[in-house]
Amino acid sequence: MSELAAPFDMSLEAVSKHIQVLERARLLRRTRMGRVHRCRLSPAPLRDAAKLLSQLSGLWNKRLDALEQLLGEIEEKP
Repeated sequence: MSELAAPFDMSLEAVSKHIQVLERARLLRRTRMGRVHRCRLSPAPLRDAAKLLSQLSGLWNKRLDALEQLLGEIEEKP
């Protein structure tokens, strides 16, 4: 893990904690062979999140457009 930490201005312990967070989020898979840790990114959860956010974006855009129209109508009234 020291190779992974080398380019960053942080301690090995801090990098290890970041890796643990990524593992819990299933964004990274780590395998150990003795003292060697191999890390591999797992982008599938990010794809799933992007798909969901895209769907929600469409919903919110429709709602915000309706709100904008309603506010425009209210402003036009004397």
